[in-house]
Amino acid sequence: MAVDEHPHRSPGFHPPVFRRNRTASASAASAGIDTHTAPQAYALASLRVLTGFVFLWAFLDKVFGFGYATASGKGWIDGGSPTKGFLSSVAAGPMQSTFHSWAGQAWVDWLFMLGMLAIGVAVVTGVALRPAAVAGTAMMALMWIAEWPPAKHLSNGSPSMSTNPFADYHVIYAVALVAVAAAGAGATWGLGRLWARLPVVRDHAWLR
Repeated sequence: MAVDEHPHRSPGFHPPVFRRNRTASASAASAGIDTHTAPQAYALASLRVLTGFVFLWAFLDKVFGFGYATASGKGWIDGGSPTKGFLSSVAAGPMQSTFHSWAGQAWVDWLFMLGMLAIGVAVVTGVALRPAAVAGTAMMALMWIAEWPPAKHLSNGSPSMSTNPFADYHVIYAVALVAVAAAGAGATWGLGRLWARLPVVRDHAWLR
């Protein structure tokens, strides 16, 4: 009779605890705090830091000419153009002539370099991952179009030497950016928790 009269008091059912757990989960989600297990958090953090360093290193090498992709004495700081060599050598794809006209333009150099720096710093430090993912994906899409992997031959008829008609490294970098942003991977080895607590970030979820 006691069970019939008071069904809400059945053993194992604890509404207050359940409500507290839901509230805590909602608070953690709203604050941008990740809830991954330690191995997952470390794996995502490693992916985040390495992907961010790809962009940050590219910026530094193009500025100072460390002798890798950018020859010594040819850096931006020495008067070289970070985009002229790459864009002027585009030899396939639907935007070939457009990229040629952009090559070496000051506005293109500044936009490209500031984008590389902002994406690199944001992703390495774990802040503003969503804006960084959008900007990085757009940049990778443009670079993918510039290299145009689907082409078997260049405009001069020589083989393009494309290794894959779709999934090249630009696609991988873009997916990595989206993955770490979607997973909220800025808390481990990063400043994601502090960033999520800023009033402007709390009020505008797209800044996380």
